[in-house]
Amino acid sequence: MRELKSWPFWRAVAAEFIGMLLFIVFGIASAIGSPGNAAQEVKVSLAFGLAIATLVQTLGHVSGAHLNPAVSIGLLVSCQISLFRFLCYTVAQMLGAVAASALLDGFRARKIGLAVNQLTGVSAGQGFAIEFFATLQLVLCVIAVTDKRRTDVQGSAPLAIGLSVTLGHLVAISYTGCGINPARSFGPAIIRSQMANHWVGKRGVREGKEFSFPMALCMKLFLSRLDLARRFRSLLPEAITFEETVMGA
Repeated sequence: MRELKSWPFWRAVAAEFIGMLLFIVFGIASAIGSPGNAAQEVKVSLAFGLAIATLVQTLGHVSGAHLNPAVSIGLLVSCQISLFRFLCYTVAQMLGAVAASALLDGFRARKIGLAVNQLTGVSAGQGFAIEFFATLQLVLCVIAVTDKRRTDVQGSAPLAIGLSVTLGHLVAISYTGCGINPARSFGPAIIRSQMANHWVGKRGVREGKEFSFPMALCMKLFLSRLDLARRFRSLLPEAITFEETVMGA
């Protein structure tokens, strides 16, 4: 509970609130700006992806810039954050999403939608599967690029995460509105009191993030074994062949 008395910790919680507020404002504003546009899905997907990449780059040094309860619980399960930090981050993210949704709702007429997630042309089970895989790839990406034990990560981690968010939206937005971020789905749904089929996104996200950790763990174990084998072979003299090593020649 040392975090409770730590100023950097509460600054990080505030960063999660502000970051989520900005993320929802940018993302939903792009979704409700011109809903009749033929390229709407691409525009919204890029807006969410660019927003998260920008905010991760901006706030990453303050809080880690989770900006997603699914990411926070993935890092909790992988023992990268404490339970107390996870709870505080999640509350801050939810409040930031609600505040941003209320702000946008005040700017637009009630008859204009607020980008509430809804099922379109799919059943609840199909929507669940889409949300599951979209969330799985996002949490796997975040865990992979933020693993401090890796030395092979090159390029920009914020950009990789932003592209992962864009990918999730490009795939899921036509069917579920893309609820890979529970806070993003929660804010507009609460403000507009439209909770129908909201469990689909929540459960798909929960299962996706819970499944992502053991999958990431297996990948890390497999890669670490390959690395150990590679290092062991590098210790052997080049002149010694496999047959010579086994037969003792």
